[in-house]
Amino acid sequence: MKMLLRMEVQAESGVSAGGGVVADAATETEAMTMMVPAAPHPHPHPHPHHSLAVYERVARMASGNAVVVFSASGCCMCHVVKRLLLGLGVGPTVYELDQMAGTGGGREIQAALAQLLPPGQPPVPVVFVGGRLLGGVEKVMACHINGTLVPLLKQAGALWL
Repeated sequence: MKMLLRMEVQAESGVSAGGGVVADAATETEAMTMMVPAAPHPHPHPHPHHSLAVYERVARMASGNAVVVFSASGCCMCHVVKRLLLGLGVGPTVYELDQMAGTGGGREIQAALAQLLPPGQPPVPVVFVGGRLLGGVEKVMACHINGTLVPLLKQAGALWL
């Protein structure tokens, strides 16, 4: 049995985002359905990849602020994304997944985030803007270079300029 996780993809020069408000009036929004394996049978401690609760937790965390970054404290590309956002005047909520290991959630969250990204993408950093999945470092940098990042941040309420 499989469960469906529905997200929206913003179709504009390859910029993708999870469900929410569209960044530009001329931008088309299409639905993307991702298959998430469901637990084959009830188990008191389901495998992290099989738990929809992890995806729900990620969704709650991602919608907790205008910009949310899932990061690892020793990751240089995470540092690049955080510095870029801070340099633009954004104060993102940052979850250092490697420092969440004591709660047992960091690895589960990282595995869930990896399922949301295109194949071959590193599992961190992962950036959400306005509760919508923007993507990893490549997507953030592409948006910054092509001029779509600042409008996304403004629409999410992360920038007021």
